[in-house]
Amino acid sequence: MKQPKVNFYNLAWRWHFYAGLFVAPFMVMLALTGTIYLFKPQLDSLMYSSLLNVPAGHHTVPADDLLKRVEDAYPQATIKQYLPPVSAERSAQFVVLNGGNELNVFVDPYHGDILGEQDAKKNLQAIARAIHGELMIGTVGDRLIELAAGWGVVLVVSGIFLWWPRGQAAGILWPRLNSRGRILWRDLHAVTGFWGASLLLVMLLSGMTWTGFWGKQYAEVWNVFPAAMWDDVPKSDVEARSLNTSTRQTVPWAMENTPMPMSGDHAEHMAHDGAAAGLASPTMRLQDVQNIAKERKVEPGYSITLPTNATGVFTIALFADDPRNDATLHIDQYTGKVLADVRFEQYGSVARATEIGVMLHEGKMFGAFNQIVVLLICLMILLSAVSGVVIWWKRRPQGKLGVPPLRHDLPKWKTAMVIMFALALAFPLVGASLVAVWVLDRVLLSRFARQTESASSSS
Repeated sequence: MKQPKVNFYNLAWRWHFYAGLFVAPFMVMLALTGTIYLFKPQLDSLMYSSLLNVPAGHHTVPADDLLKRVEDAYPQATIKQYLPPVSAERSAQFVVLNGGNELNVFVDPYHGDILGEQDAKKNLQAIARAIHGELMIGTVGDRLIELAAGWGVVLVVSGIFLWWPRGQAAGILWPRLNSRGRILWRDLHAVTGFWGASLLLVMLLSGMTWTGFWGKQYAEVWNVFPAAMWDDVPKSDVEARSLNTSTRQTVPWAMENTPMPMSGDHAEHMAHDGAAAGLASPTMRLQDVQNIAKERKVEPGYSITLPTNATGVFTIALFADDPRNDATLHIDQYTGKVLADVRFEQYGSVARATEIGVMLHEGKMFGAFNQIVVLLICLMILLSAVSGVVIWWKRRPQGKLGVPPLRHDLPKWKTAMVIMFALALAFPLVGASLVAVWVLDRVLLSRFARQTESASSSS
């Protein structure tokens, strides 16, 4: 291969190596758990058919009667959420907090029979989502995922520089399938990375919008609604993101940092007196709230979150496969007044693009076609990660880590410096880790390499 005019190649290779060494295990995990969650509709129908599917009937039982059946079956539990049937052949669902466990309870909407329950946090899809988002270890896991995604961007950028065609197309634009061993693995790695770079960047960036640090800062900048939307609404200090968990998405991303309203005159009284809100005692019936969703033309698939205290609200939320159908409505629990009704049309342009990116990321925007495309991207990620590890293993010297040598006579490439500085600013966790790795590389790894070379030459 013809060398680039500016001899930055060794340094780019070194950073690509470090990024790959850290990112590869995370990319494999994200691709595998992402594939599982990608096919959630098909897997749920296959695994939980007896809970999800019911024969279509003529008359449904009112939502309040279904609620009473669940309350009688779980007398010590708290009902958190109600999910009406998405179609005539589907069951209704309640989310129940019972003795420290969160359960999905499925009910026949035509007869009121309880079909069974499912642990909301220990079923296949919930586990895959929790691992994918935070490794099932909370904030620390979330930060590690964010760091891996940020380094994944570094990996893509450095990989593009390393494998950009410089007078040679074979092995970069297409693999040399007649080759064997390390050369074939190297070609598979380069070709997959070259053609998949843009898709991988889309996946990494759209996924990072959900992270707890970078994603939260991003949302605070771009999830901006006109202040007038909340002028006449009593607001609490709680944000709508509180309705989302690592295993369950209730409100859309664009609504996460919006304030939760409080219920009417009672809320104003509590706020002025500084008193703590008591238990929820809604006078609105659950069926009335469901009727509001129907009247407001909210598409099927929405959930109704019940108020948790005396100032709380009913929240109708649809996190739709097609973001243009997104809906978030907050309902006064005493009067039934719609305190907020936010749709896709009220989102800012960046929030709209982000929501569409998230749905493309999850393979939901265009049905089966979208799933197949994301599956191919996941397979490309797996092939790229595995092939990268293989070519490193085949190249590394016996008994050594095989870090690409750092040449001290390399000229400073201003464009590269600007790119790395921009990445460090755009992704603060990556910037901090870049400094840490640079110090580690200069102080420890380089010294260790020199000592190893001295020992080898003396022997």
